[in-house]
Amino acid sequence: MNLQLYYNNYITQLEGVYDTDEAASITNWVFEDILLVKSFQIPMLEKQLSFTEENDLNDILERLLLHEPLQYILGYAYFYELKFKVNKSVLIPRPETEELARLIVQREKDNNLQKIIDIGTGSGCIAISLKHQLPHSKVWAMDVSPEAIEVAKQNASDNKTDIHFVLDNIRDSKWKFENQEFDIIVSNPPYIKEDEKPSMHGNVLAHEPSLALFVPNNDALRFYQAILEFAKNNLAENGRIYFEINEALSKEMKTLCQSFGYQNIELLKDMQGKDRMMIVNQ
Repeated sequence: MNLQLYYNNYITQLEGVYDTDEAASITNWVFEDILLVKSFQIPMLEKQLSFTEENDLNDILERLLLHEPLQYILGYAYFYELKFKVNKSVLIPRPETEELARLIVQREKDNNLQKIIDIGTGSGCIAISLKHQLPHSKVWAMDVSPEAIEVAKQNASDNKTDIHFVLDNIRDSKWKFENQEFDIIVSNPPYIKEDEKPSMHGNVLAHEPSLALFVPNNDALRFYQAILEFAKNNLAENGRIYFEINEALSKEMKTLCQSFGYQNIELLKDMQGKDRMMIVNQ
């Protein structure tokens, strides 16, 4: 089939599932990946699709129409200009999480950071991006999921970053960080309450790991509580904790941090104007 006709038809079909801009964006990414061209080149190409190309595009389209995330279909996502392997063992990196990583680099780039730990690392996107941007720091990455740790290790290798990985549960930690005081503790832990599920996209619920997303309604801050407990003995003097948070729980988060004796707490909004990032200063 003619490329231009197929491309336009692809967008039209996706518009039955996604809004117009998202359908076009997804189509561009798919065609770039399969045809190895830039999206701006597509309107200028006079080309007949090969049997293999058409087959590959059709297979992806079928999965997209069933609401499977494109990142899982292609097996990768981009975060802070780096490419990360993703599969159903890890969350797809989000723009607001990239905002958090960029905030840390902006705030800390001129500081002599010795040690950073990312708790609940998933794909490793935060830890690896921080190591890439702050190469003189030693970076640790913790996760409870062996499958997630394996994905993160592969991403660290692919992006040529040296990360110290820890397989552990922050809520029942067996790891002993002897003589380790971290200048930065960062975490994007599970924070979506069970009663918020109905408002979420079906593709997230069906495909992304619930372990990395949801917390009980009656214990929604359980991971933040555990991280703050961890920080008692493992946050360096003048260190900072960076959290991604549930915008609906910002007041409760501030109260929780204050209960641990922290008074210098910053709440920042993300690009959508939602309370999304919190900095807890020692």
